[in-house]
Amino acid sequence: MTLPVLVDSHCHLDFPDFGPEVDDVVARAHAAGVGLMVTISTKVSEFDKVKAVAERFSHVFCTVGIHPHEAESEPEIDTEKLVELARHPKVVGIGETGLDYYYEHAPREAQQRNFRAHIAAARETGLPLIVHTRDADEDMARILDEEIGKGAFPGLLHCFSSSPQLAEKALELGLYISLSGIVTFKNAVELRETAAKVPMERLLVETDAPYLAPVPKRGKRNEPSFVVHTAAKVAEIKGVPAEELAETTTANFLRLFSRVPPEAVLRA
Repeated sequence: MTLPVLVDSHCHLDFPDFGPEVDDVVARAHAAGVGLMVTISTKVSEFDKVKAVAERFSHVFCTVGIHPHEAESEPEIDTEKLVELARHPKVVGIGETGLDYYYEHAPREAQQRNFRAHIAAARETGLPLIVHTRDADEDMARILDEEIGKGAFPGLLHCFSSSPQLAEKALELGLYISLSGIVTFKNAVELRETAAKVPMERLLVETDAPYLAPVPKRGKRNEPSFVVHTAAKVAEIKGVPAEELAETTTANFLRLFSRVPPEAVLRA
């Protein structure tokens, strides 16, 4: 019998937190039942590093994009350049991109321009948009609404921790919701209530490694193998067996990330 496997839809394997341990980290993930990982771009200037990790492993893919924190420090990118970089066969998504008004590491106007350029690239390529959003619900909902009005594009709100209202808006627009280790945190009561209401067919799970390790690993460096703990909590919230949660979220991932061939998911 083939056992269901999980996908870590968002991690950062190129970050120095992993360094020479990447092979071991990827091996531990597979041993834990994680059959595929997407390592996420945050700086186009360092895209070669992200791409190199994806090229090393058959079951690791990547994205191309600029994190909102880097919207000013990175050279401003246009849609054409994103589309060009996204032609690489290992690139399966656009981003991460979005709005982050919590830290204000980049001016809001720069973040919004950056975000819209990425949305246009997702629309043109058909690759899913990986959206980072924090303390920017109103502008996020407005921009998503405006941009969907110009033409549909696939995407997800990653590491979701925003309001129930933003979750509803995202679902209304056809986007997916990805849950990270935050959903396991003691004080994340509202997030768990929101997760309970998200349709199973729109859910993904992720680590955002090396950040946000889930309970019972909280406080440690996160890594893709830990997504099993997040998935277990989400299964508990949804009232389904862990195997069903794994099977469903993996099917959801493959439907959204349509460039990933199903046979790329490593089975135990």
